[in-house]
Amino acid sequence: MDSEPFDPTTHPHRRYNPLTNTHILVSPHRTKRPWLGQTEPAEPPNLPQYDPACYLCPGNTRAGGKVNEMYTSTVVFENDYAAVLPPPGPVTPQAAHPLLTVEPIQGGCDVVCFHPRHDLSLPTLFVSDVENIVDEWTRVYMRRGTELGIKYVQIFENKGAMMGCSNPHPHSQVWSLSTVPTLPAKELASLHNYASTTHVHSGVPTGPDGHACLLCEYVHHELSVPEDEGRIVVTNEHFVALVPWWAYWPFEIMVLPYKRHISSLVHFTVDEKHAFADIMSRVTKRYDNIFSCPFAYAMGVHQRPLPPRRDDDGMYVKDADDIAHLHVHFEPPLLRSASVRKFLAGFEVMAEPQRDLTAEQAAKTLRNCSEVHYLLAAE
Repeated sequence: MDSEPFDPTTHPHRRYNPLTNTHILVSPHRTKRPWLGQTEPAEPPNLPQYDPACYLCPGNTRAGGKVNEMYTSTVVFENDYAAVLPPPGPVTPQAAHPLLTVEPIQGGCDVVCFHPRHDLSLPTLFVSDVENIVDEWTRVYMRRGTELGIKYVQIFENKGAMMGCSNPHPHSQVWSLSTVPTLPAKELASLHNYASTTHVHSGVPTGPDGHACLLCEYVHHELSVPEDEGRIVVTNEHFVALVPWWAYWPFEIMVLPYKRHISSLVHFTVDEKHAFADIMSRVTKRYDNIFSCPFAYAMGVHQRPLPPRRDDDGMYVKDADDIAHLHVHFEPPLLRSASVRKFLAGFEVMAEPQRDLTAEQAAKTLRNCSEVHYLLAAE
């Protein structure tokens, strides 16, 4: 007897992530299961503009004893409790066994405060303020990326207590390391492999020297899918925000350029920088509007490990790292409501990632969200 036709909205299936060379189990029929598990406390929606107890507000004393300047825009300072320390570091001992290796790591950690006001965040800042943040990210990336011994610079934001954020004041972090971390190393290897083994499809932007780019090809395909079947959430003149085919987190989003291959923040034109700030603002507004709450997420910028160097004429020198295709990962935990989150549970820890909501269903929910922030809509 013939089986019923496959329906990705109801039948379990696996999807492949070509960036990390991994799979994810999709179980859409499980969205109907009841939930009697843990719920999260609501994030406070109305914070004060200034909090005298906040160690990131202007003029306040930080946890390490230093006093913040009376800043009026985006500001950067070194993290008082950095995860890695600057060189020189101690020499590591010889491994007691080949399976027990250890390697030294040095670097630096910076905090980027988005704005002096304690009560704002990416979705409630003006786009011009977000452009200031992008400028500061670029400056830190350039400064740290040219320091001796640094091999990778990671820009990221933890938003919300459930994502481990220790302070609600709007800020991100930049960690600079003497090695390329595991996840970006996997992505870069996949991009290199795709470029060396795949022929360019007609009409698709290409990577360096005309080679195929995995993400150029991917986003070109996504733009061709009819909206009601697809995963695109929002586009502007230069960037697209979409729920990846291989998304793991319920409302995961990837932001990436689609008109040309861009390797890093330093390669933006003025118009591209504005478009990047615009789409970051629009994505995070939609996030907050899903459940009318401050929407928690982890966000990270993946790009060239280091900024390109310049030649004597001031032009950027091309090299193998140009295969990187700048993109932003948004990975939020909320699933069913403002208080029910997704957990990394037994099967996912022991076997492989799993999700219930399909990427297409998540994209439709996000497309249907307003870009007028719910706090402004209520006024």
